[in-house]
Amino acid sequence: MDVPIIRWLSDLRTVGAFLTILPFRPAVGAAEDGYERGNLSVAAWGFPIIGLLLGATGGLCYAFAIWLGCTVWLAAVLSLAVLVLLCGGIHEDGLGGANCDRRLAIMHDSQAGNFAILALLLLSAGRICALAALDAPERVFLALLVAASLSRAAVVVVMHILPPARSDGLSAGAGQPTLNITFAAILIAAAIALLTLGFVAALACMAAAAVAAALVAVTARRRLGGQTGDVLGAVQNITEFSCLFAAGLAFLWLLGGGYLF
Repeated sequence: MDVPIIRWLSDLRTVGAFLTILPFRPAVGAAEDGYERGNLSVAAWGFPIIGLLLGATGGLCYAFAIWLGCTVWLAAVLSLAVLVLLCGGIHEDGLGGANCDRRLAIMHDSQAGNFAILALLLLSAGRICALAALDAPERVFLALLVAASLSRAAVVVVMHILPPARSDGLSAGAGQPTLNITFAAILIAAAIALLTLGFVAALACMAAAAVAAALVAVTARRRLGGQTGDVLGAVQNITEFSCLFAAGLAFLWLLGGGYLF
């Protein structure tokens, strides 16, 4: 008998095994890499929930570092390091390349190009600055909850609207989420944002996430003809930074003036 709660927990295990290095017990029939090929798209509604758990971990790490006496900058670096470690690292090699064939070849190669390394450094620096600008541990915690959830919901959206750029690789094996699964991921992430930050700040973060994901998706469509695992990683990273930046601006506006950085 197909019990919904059992199916939902199985989906969350699948997503957790895919998005993190945590010891989620894979569902029956899962491949060695921890998720069921072709069925990840069915479980994609759980992306923002796993993002919520990751964001909470990063926020707690920041708060603990501040409690130990670290500066906001060091706390931000440690928080980001924990997030990267838990996710197993996110590579953005696909940002480089002069043409479609070259870009796809770069993505298929394990060695990152200079452009990808520079993009990764700048993006990491931006996320650290955004966390440090939020300053107070409670603001960082709330912002990370929302940013981690919305950014992973954005991944589901891009998986739905763009076809895989290759017939092999991670993205092709994962499949494309249906419209219902995609809407479920969006609604879960939006609910997390509204319940966590309130209407104004949540709206700012959702708008930032939508713009960032749309820009990456349009770029991928024009340059690659679709999405790959590296494109989805770029969506998550860029969208997360955009959400953190928007949350900082929203908190600044709500608190009345000052400078973000």
